Amino acid sequence: MSGKAKRLVIAGCGSRGRGYARFAEEYPERAQIVAIAEPRDYYRDLVGDRYGVPAERRYRCWEELAAQPGLGDAALVCTQDDMHEGPAVAFMQKGYHVLLEKPMAPTEAACRNIVAAAHQSGVIFAVCHVLRYTVLTCKVKELIQAGAIGDIVSLQRLEGVGHWHQAHSFVRGHWRNEKESSFMLLAKSCHDVDWIRYVMNERCLRVQSFGALHLFRRENQPAGAADRCTECPAAVESQCPYSALKIYIRDRVQQGRTHWPVDVLTADVSEAGVMKALREGPYGRCVYACDNDVVDNQVVNFEFTGRRTASLTMTAFQESGRKTRIFGTRGALDISGDTIVLDDFLTGKKTTIDTNILNDNSILSGHGGGDGGLMESFMRALETGDASCILSGADETLESHLMVFAAERSRRQQTVEEITD
Repeated sequence: MSGKAKRLVIAGCGSRGRGYARFAEEYPERAQIVAIAEPRDYYRDLVGDRYGVPAERRYRCWEELAAQPGLGDAALVCTQDDMHEGPAVAFMQKGYHVLLEKPMAPTEAACRNIVAAAHQSGVIFAVCHVLRYTVLTCKVKELIQAGAIGDIVSLQRLEGVGHWHQAHSFVRGHWRNEKESSFMLLAKSCHDVDWIRYVMNERCLRVQSFGALHLFRRENQPAGAADRCTECPAAVESQCPYSALKIYIRDRVQQGRTHWPVDVLTADVSEAGVMKALREGPYGRCVYACDNDVVDNQVVNFEFTGRRTASLTMTAFQESGRKTRIFGTRGALDISGDTIVLDDFLTGKKTTIDTNILNDNSILSGHGGGDGGLMESFMRALETGDASCILSGADETLESHLMVFAAERSRRQQTVEEITD
């Protein structure tokens, strides 16, 4: 350890940028936020005030921040998906170490440019694939490496996005339209594809995928429904599980739950403030009357070296959470939430392992410990100069992203895609 706090700059003060910034709040002896860039006044000042960032170092865009001479040691790039390449490359060329929010970028060419910049600059670089760093994943890897289930033959993974989360982020929200962000598998499930590659620990050879936008279309709008939930007849609105009044007001604000996703709608999270946002903003729109085009269900099949296979199902129509089954030659793992059930074929014994950690609202508990694990690894790399503790570097991320791009080509072109590079 150097004994001196590392200086961090943040490009993008949305929910992810604010989340990673908490490391500096909880470990001020190791990290200090010295400059930020954020176009929205409220969030720029929210982060600036919280971390004591001087007014002259609160920039309205990442370009202004990157143009300044060496303000920090590392940059946290947490801009929107289609705004990753520019700041990531610019900060690396300036000599900053970079932590980049996932996905790396929405196109293969942009991903390759970022990876090239990481190699050419020689800086420490990590992508926020936080699922690699969770307590659960660490235990799964430990069991596999210890031979608890023998050799992995196949894997099944289910990602339930959740009906309300799909409506919030991928029908009404920032990731609803491919032209404004990226396609669904990259925006939501690159985590899962990356996790599958990490656990399988083999190179992916071929990919096949099917998927579509099934429900959230104009032709499925109920008879009599309005295009905005605040104007919808009560008889229709009360029977809609996707109602913005239900999701944000009845299920959250009136229950005293005003953090994410409510704080995405407005800075005023009172009932009156949220109602105003629903009447005037995008999150009050009927889910059948939005400009969304990303899929709400998709399946992907993977073939790995060694005649091993895996599958991923992403669906809006399942409670939020992930379920995984890993099938080995000597046993199997059944994973649901934070619980792992180990089935030993030889003894017939089933062992339940609980990896749940106390949700103390700190960075250590975010994403099942993944947020804390990621930041700990990144900060340790900064402090020691040894990047070997980073599990989601440039090359690892590019490999799993290529699997995602291949899957999307397969879905669109109805082909089986080979991954040769």
